[in-house]
Amino acid sequence: HVQLVESGGGSVQAGGSLRLSCAASGYTYSSYCMGWFRQAPGKEREGVATIDSDGSTTYADSVKGRFTASRDNAGNTLFLQMNSLKSDDTARYYCATGAWSHWGMGTQVTVS
Repeated sequence: HVQLVESGGGSVQAGGSLRLSCAASGYTYSSYCMGWFRQAPGKEREGVATIDSDGSTTYADSVKGRFTASRDNAGNTLFLQMNSLKSDDTARYYCATGAWSHWGMGTQVTVS
């Protein structure tokens, strides 16, 4: 079955960086679009970035120029490099695939 496991979250000061990873298994990872989403307490989940099977990416306006999504198809891993972090980036970050029918459990990012 499809399994997505996020890692790399943590606490960081404003202006700092973190790199999130999402390890995928149970399906043909390289064929599917992957997405990063986040949800802050009391707020709705929002899309952060998507990366298609050909490597093309889209970003939310709030993270453009600061976040970079990438994927390692050989290693079945999705990444999100987050630079110049702001307090507004504090949220639980999730990866998803399969037209967002499959989700990981998330990893917490806290920016102070």
